[in-house]
Amino acid sequence: MDLRLRDYRLDIGNRPLIMGILNVTPDSFWDGGRHHQPGLAISKAHELLEQGADIIDVGGESTRPGSEPVSADEETRRIGPVVERLVKELNAPISIDTRKSEVAERMLELGAHMINDISGLIHDPGMVDVVRRFDVPIVIMHMRGTPENMQSHTHYQDVVQDVRAELLERVAWAEANGIRAENIIIDPGMGFAKTAEQCIEMLARLQEFRDLGYPILVGPSRKSFIGKTVGLIPEQRLEATIAACVVAVMKGASIVRVHDVGEVARALRLVQVIRSAETEDTSVK
Repeated sequence: MDLRLRDYRLDIGNRPLIMGILNVTPDSFWDGGRHHQPGLAISKAHELLEQGADIIDVGGESTRPGSEPVSADEETRRIGPVVERLVKELNAPISIDTRKSEVAERMLELGAHMINDISGLIHDPGMVDVVRRFDVPIVIMHMRGTPENMQSHTHYQDVVQDVRAELLERVAWAEANGIRAENIIIDPGMGFAKTAEQCIEMLARLQEFRDLGYPILVGPSRKSFIGKTVGLIPEQRLEATIAACVVAVMKGASIVRVHDVGEVARALRLVQVIRSAETEDTSVK
């Protein structure tokens, strides 16, 4: 299956894809402030691409638990100059991590290639019109509430089945409003309105999302559920992040969204070899 991102085509079934995180923010939980200046952000994007990123995901608003929202103008001010240069300099698609249709529209006009909406098209209903009009891929993530209050919305009867059903509702709404099924990617939303235990359960049962028929994106990178589960501060979560990515891919994820692209890419090369060996063994039988 090919994922069409304007002039780019990515084979989303042949191997797991890596989305490199580029936060142009002063307050993101892991790399806030490191790439806040355009020059630093652009250098980091080149580095992520060299390390093996297939897509660069640019964000201008922190969505960590308890974070404060920023205006569309401020978000655009942060990422606009970066996106404008990256679409000219990088030989790779640029994703925009935003929940605001105004920001999405401005960045797509600059040449960005896809949208990653953590609100699942809930925060700004106008987002669906922008995505439909530009005919680009959209990541529909599961979240309840907002980043400011989402951790008070963690009651589920069965976290996997409930998240699955709620994601399916958002996907159906998107398609009913003109977004092509081929442009939809789903994200179960690790760490968004889920406890650490619920995140672990979702990883363990990720294969239950596959029959929805959409590519699955998983973003476990250095998140707090890792720290709470195995007792590590963000600086110590690299190996556990790699483990989470390996499990996710083995259970059906098509894309992993990470800060540490090089390390994850090396691990996933072995995963792909193992998966290929499994396929060959099945075909022989």
